[in-house]
Amino acid sequence: MPKILWLLPVLLILPALLLVGGDDGESLPQSRAPDLLQVAERGDVSALDALLKRRADANVRDSCDWTPLMKAAVNGHVEAAERLLAAGADVDAADKGGYTALLLAASNNHAALVDLLLAHGAMIDAQERTQGYTPLIWAAHRGHAEALKVLLAHGADATLPDFDGHAAAWHAAAEAHPEVEALLQDTGAPATAQAGG
Repeated sequence: MPKILWLLPVLLILPALLLVGGDDGESLPQSRAPDLLQVAERGDVSALDALLKRRADANVRDSCDWTPLMKAAVNGHVEAAERLLAAGADVDAADKGGYTALLLAASNNHAALVDLLLAHGAMIDAQERTQGYTPLIWAAHRGHAEALKVLLAHGADATLPDFDGHAAAWHAAAEAHPEVEALLQDTGAPATAQAGG
């Protein structure tokens, strides 16, 4: 009997300790926000899930206004991007230069991520604010045929020019990407004879 009496206070205190140390359902403090940006950049899905479960803000931003979705997009982390979108990440959030997750994915040839973002309603013809490049122009400029094919399949406008008046086909020719140039010519995009100008 004395052993049971000794255990009684421990049994009464233990539930209170579990409540204090456990997941109380409250949001993570803003100081923990960089954690979400870092795990999204690494594509660490288990860590991402843990932070999102604790209600980390899926739209938190760093000093350049990058969001976790942008970090996942630039690095091609499809599964991390899926989790962030399911947690309410803004698919069209833009950084200080006007770059969205779609622009970042297209400019790095992450075709599966481009497809995912477009399936979630990303603005296909968004233009960044520095040169006026669209996702299609970036893909053409860098010779990223896979990303370009996905963009064209979703209806990207191949005639939109950048701030200098050059469309995607011009960029493909100027940067000597014949495969991409051929794909764009098949869409009826403007001729690129003046690509050197």
